[in-house]
Amino acid sequence: MVKLASVREIRQYGRGLARNRSEFINSALYVFATVLLLCGFVAMLVNKPKPGPVLLLVALALIIMVNVHDLFAHLAGIDYRLWLLGFDPQLALVEVFVPVVQAVGALLAFLGIMFLFIEAKKDHVDTKLEKHALNLVVAGSALWFLGSVHNSFQIYEIVGGYIQVLQASVYTPFLIGSLLFFLGAVINIHEQQQATLMHHGVELLGKSWAWYGFFGSLMLLIGGLANLVKVLKMQDGIQLEKLRGGAQDRLVQEREGWRVSDRLVQEREGRVPLVL
Repeated sequence: MVKLASVREIRQYGRGLARNRSEFINSALYVFATVLLLCGFVAMLVNKPKPGPVLLLVALALIIMVNVHDLFAHLAGIDYRLWLLGFDPQLALVEVFVPVVQAVGALLAFLGIMFLFIEAKKDHVDTKLEKHALNLVVAGSALWFLGSVHNSFQIYEIVGGYIQVLQASVYTPFLIGSLLFFLGAVINIHEQQQATLMHHGVELLGKSWAWYGFFGSLMLLIGGLANLVKVLKMQDGIQLEKLRGGAQDRLVQEREGWRVSDRLVQEREGRVPLVL
């Protein structure tokens, strides 16, 4: 349930002056999603089963949107040229892999909770569907943890120590929070298998899962706030990390080649700007 935390200069969250504003909105929206997530688990802990899952579903939907936005922002930074991934393993394993895995994990958890919420409204209970729903929550948590592990394996050579400290303050809470979610999902499914009383619907998400989710959401909120500070510092003009292995040079060459070819086409068609 984490989001991408990177200090690459290639990110393109928007065009022109809207770039920084769009990146800030992306980070602020994630913080808002973690607040909703925290409120959802609090509602479940105080025995309010109806608003709790609804808040969790809304939070997961926002987290999916944020991670998809992260993915397109970094793909736009390389002009969607996927062949550049071969020159930069970190670009492939972090900037592309992490948001995809996190979005898929959040989607699986969203489906699992939604199925349980729907089953709670039915008169006839489908135990097989409920079992699959719990497995979806476990699978989603496992993907969050996998993505947070990849998120923490980022190597930087150009950025200074201050921004790297901010970076560590982001992905460390993300890693701890996603681990808590995974442990809570695994322990919950084990407790439901050993329970003597049969529970159905959202009642299958027991108190232990809610407590693990509460502390996990708290860690995600801390990481999200640290990420918001990091984004503001990056937008102050700090030198950021470039692509590795010649990928930056190849990207610049490709872009310059496109500019030259576009100018030749404009000259042939008589559409050369007066500034040129």
